[in-house]
Amino acid sequence: MRVVVDASAVSAVVLLEPEGSTIRAHCEGETILAPTLLDYELANVVRTRLRKHPQDEVAARALSYGLPALGIQRVGVRSTDILNLSLRTGLTPYDAAYLWVAISFDAELITLDRELAKADRLLRGDPA
Repeated sequence: MRVVVDASAVSAVVLLEPEGSTIRAHCEGETILAPTLLDYELANVVRTRLRKHPQDEVAARALSYGLPALGIQRVGVRSTDILNLSLRTGLTPYDAAYLWVAISFDAELITLDRELAKADRLLRGDPA
């Protein structure tokens, strides 16, 4: 099975946040996908964390060790596809990129972002 992980999910795993262990277990043995922008979003998350907590060793090592260990396959996306999905859903183009990959690869979207999860459910016909 394929899963798409967004920056909120991956940062929970690599920064050892409480939800991280559940997300990691859910992705175990699956093909993990994400748009290429994941790396930039995670760099920003880690930067923000290190500015607040300069001695945070977990954050300092997250991109060098934690991220590669997840084996995430990066997927290129076309900006026009992302823009169209963004306009259709009201999501930012960044969030729309994750949703586009999930829909395009018929993969489960794993996110901690409520708005992104809601858009995913609505587009796939699951109003829950």
